[in-house]
Amino acid sequence: MTVSLNFWFDFASTYSYPAAMRIEEWARERDLSVAWRPILLGPIFADQGWRNSPFNIYPAKGRYMWRDLERICAAEGLPFVRPDPFPQNSLLAARVATALDGAARAKFCRAIFAEEFGQGRSIDGEDFVAGVLRDQGLPAEMLARAAEPGIKAALKDSVGEARALGIFGAPSFTARDGELFWGFDRLTAALDWARARA
Repeated sequence: MTVSLNFWFDFASTYSYPAAMRIEEWARERDLSVAWRPILLGPIFADQGWRNSPFNIYPAKGRYMWRDLERICAAEGLPFVRPDPFPQNSLLAARVATALDGAARAKFCRAIFAEEFGQGRSIDGEDFVAGVLRDQGLPAEMLARAAEPGIKAALKDSVGEARALGIFGAPSFTARDGELFWGFDRLTAALDWARARA
């Protein structure tokens, strides 16, 4: 099955958590495949003049987001514990995810999100990431591969591709025709768009 929908996310992104935990199931219901595309929002936010998460820059927006995320997680039956600090440093996890591919990447990413937003764990330590790889039965050498120049360049290229597609936040979803959708609340619309054009 060819890729029907690209899922662009940053591990530090709050709304990427429910998207990561539901996208595969909802895509299967529509006979669609998903490409997990880890990126870093920092450079994309910098393009917009931000040096921090907009949810920290605008306190009222941040308060709303945390309550909204609580509601979404409750509705989806997902555990939620607010991570501290926020946003988390997602660089190492994003590089490891880039080093993985296919089902292994998806498995790793769901596990990271579940630990971060489901348990409130800090995700930036090598010991933590190594533990996730081990617990998920994934190759331990992916941690070392994450430091390779080729992996670093691949993640940087993904950020560049996201910029070129007009992505300004996460989660974002792009269909094969280039149509862009942003936010967990647009996930089903993105899947339905991709299904209609598959």
